[in-house]
Amino acid sequence: MIVMSNQIHIQYLKLPKAEFVLGSFEDKLCLCDFRYRRMRNAVDKRIQQGLKASFTEQSTKVLELTMAQLKEYWAGSRKSFDVPLLTVGTEFQKKVWQSLLDIPYSETVSYLELATAVGNKGAARATGSANGANALAIIIPCHRVIASDGSLGGYAGGLPLKRHLLNLEQPALDF
Repeated sequence: MIVMSNQIHIQYLKLPKAEFVLGSFEDKLCLCDFRYRRMRNAVDKRIQQGLKASFTEQSTKVLELTMAQLKEYWAGSRKSFDVPLLTVGTEFQKKVWQSLLDIPYSETVSYLELATAVGNKGAARATGSANGANALAIIIPCHRVIASDGSLGGYAGGLPLKRHLLNLEQPALDF
């Protein structure tokens, strides 16, 4: 096993209905994901290999800021995040994740609309896969993407959590 000298500092955050693993690398948030998601190992491996770094449990200012902002979001008092981000993925994935950041709080788009926003309306499935590979959940709001027919589609944190997040942002609607 190769020992990597670069460190991704990680911490865990438990909130009502979800538990997160948070990671920072060089003063940027690179991981904010569901601790027990099905793709946990694949996401962690992609980030560690992409940054040529290994996980070390240690707090940082970026992680503390992220925790505070997530708690505010969960309480309904925060609508956007101002944490420095570092995305790790393919150029296509990064393009999709950047488009997700453009979806305003309390609004949703379909997978087709997201594919169109990244310049390839024929790539709704690939866009959905990139959406699912998002390692910065909530911060990069992949929960705001739904199916064209209005159904929720999938979500790494589970559909009950996706429904909860959408209802938190749009209390007048019932997802």
